[in-house]
Amino acid sequence: MLYILVSLTIVLTSIGVEWLYKALEQYKYITIRSLVFKLISLISLFLLVHSQDDYIVYGGITIFAASASNILNFINIRKYIYLKSVGNYNFKRHFKAVFTFFAMACAVTVYTNLDMVMLGFMKTDADVGYYNAAIKIKSILVSVVTSIGAVLLPRSSYYIERGELDKFREVSKKALIFVFFAAIPTFLYFIIYAKEGILFLSGSAYYPAINPMKVIMPTVLFIGITNIFGIQMLIPLGKENQVLYSEIIGAVVDLILNLILIPRFGALGAAIGTLIAEFAVLLYQLRAISDERKYLSVNKSIVRYLVVAIASAILCLWVKGIHVSNFFALCLSAITMFGFYALCLLLLKDDMIQEIFSKKLEKN
Repeated sequence: MLYILVSLTIVLTSIGVEWLYKALEQYKYITIRSLVFKLISLISLFLLVHSQDDYIVYGGITIFAASASNILNFINIRKYIYLKSVGNYNFKRHFKAVFTFFAMACAVTVYTNLDMVMLGFMKTDADVGYYNAAIKIKSILVSVVTSIGAVLLPRSSYYIERGELDKFREVSKKALIFVFFAAIPTFLYFIIYAKEGILFLSGSAYYPAINPMKVIMPTVLFIGITNIFGIQMLIPLGKENQVLYSEIIGAVVDLILNLILIPRFGALGAAIGTLIAEFAVLLYQLRAISDERKYLSVNKSIVRYLVVAIASAILCLWVKGIHVSNFFALCLSAITMFGFYALCLLLLKDDMIQEIFSKKLEKN
């Protein structure tokens, strides 16, 4: 029953046409719609899930959270398109590009799911569970850091189409700075507080997931950077093949390292393989984007964010010395670290933090 229920995502994802709303930059609609369904799902979890026997209900709520938006998208699509034949179609000219994007999707799917599949075959279900607990947190953080790339892709493509390369480079540089601004303190924080994060979200039974989580956290930064290089820059520049090659390299590296490391280290070996595979993707895309790198001078910002983030991380260590629950430890340490991080950047008059605060004040 659970398998059938989860399989509904195949149909629901297919009718969702999320790409259309992103291409049309309907981000207000996307945000409000997502928040509403996520809130309904969260309330439903507390009301309906009370024990392990409620796993079918939990599965249904998870599907609702992920796919209810797709149903609304399908209903709402009549505002933008109509299902009526207009003739003179030229499908052939789209095949090459569509195949490239299809291959990219396949490559990403393979090497992002390869770890758990190989863990299941080569080790135990327990190792799969430990690894899943570690990447669950990583996946949430990655979705936040990479959101800027998805938002800016239509705008980048628009600038390239109009030949406005200066604007394209300006928005790409700003997006890259945002990734460093958000990802550096985030992955440092969750390395330091990996224990508290795992114990709070997954429980003491998942204690062996702590080290895999520490190892895999830098991928938040790597994926954030490659998301900008690949999705926002190489694809609008017509170099989607380079993105595909980088993902194939990532898949091959991950496969080889998993074969070597998983038998000996289990979930930790899978985490090491993923870390190195993501770094390999980054190195290849750095080479592919070499013609544009001179316009992306962000070294000063990187050093600033790194120094301030390390200082903030050291400051928040005091929380580890007090005896409070994991939840309160995470709250106190996060407020301390990210509050100090933001304050220091404001005092240093960092452009990114000033822009964020100025936009917030304008809305108020």
